[in-house]
Amino acid sequence: MSGASRGAAGRQVSKFALLGLVLGAGGVVALVASGIGYRLGRWSVGTVLNIAEWAAYAAVLGLVTSVIGAVLSRPGARRRGFVLSLLGIAVSLPPAAMAVRWEHAARTYPAINDVSTDTHDPPVFWDMQSPTEYPGGKTAALQRAAYPDVVPLLLGVAPGRAYALAIALAKAKGWEIVADQPDEGRIEAVDASFFYGFKDEVVIRIAASEGGARVDVRSRSRIGRIDRGVNAKRIRGFLAALKENADNAKE
Repeated sequence: MSGASRGAAGRQVSKFALLGLVLGAGGVVALVASGIGYRLGRWSVGTVLNIAEWAAYAAVLGLVTSVIGAVLSRPGARRRGFVLSLLGIAVSLPPAAMAVRWEHAARTYPAINDVSTDTHDPPVFWDMQSPTEYPGGKTAALQRAAYPDVVPLLLGVAPGRAYALAIALAKAKGWEIVADQPDEGRIEAVDASFFYGFKDEVVIRIAASEGGARVDVRSRSRIGRIDRGVNAKRIRGFLAALKENADNAKE
């Protein structure tokens, strides 16, 4: 055996490299388990969020530890474990990035969970499990300040055509249709988040307007006091897609 081989074999594996990989993998496992547990109805929202919080802490700590391990075990260093450190970074980075994104959104967007294109006469939920009125007041003021672009959509098509396009789009998005009332111009649907399946409620109101139809949308979260901008994003996306579909239908 050469001197170089003996030196490599004699080097100890960096404890930071091992610890970083363990923490990162543990964070991922806990995060996945929280999602599965909630979807199966085994854990409450509070339990799931607590698990997700600690999983995020583990992932962030695993990322930092793995970076230290990579520095200590880099090629030519006195300790081994560089590959383990890279694996730890790769495993820890996605959940750590998700946690940072959640925290940034919580600090950036207003502390509301109900958004409407019409804050003075918002669409009403009639067929949901727990129909409640739009909060108005402070919620409306915060919404208008944060999302001035969330306003009614005016379409140059007949209300009946606008309704048909809206219900088709809601179904295409995979929303669960709760109410389909073309005579009233009202659609109620439920949209679930990808990972946990948290459910948000949407009501779409379509009425005749000069030269076409007016579309109002209200989106609210069933769980939590803040939505991290999700409801406004949902409304923007829906109205943008509906406008594009309506424009294509006129061609």
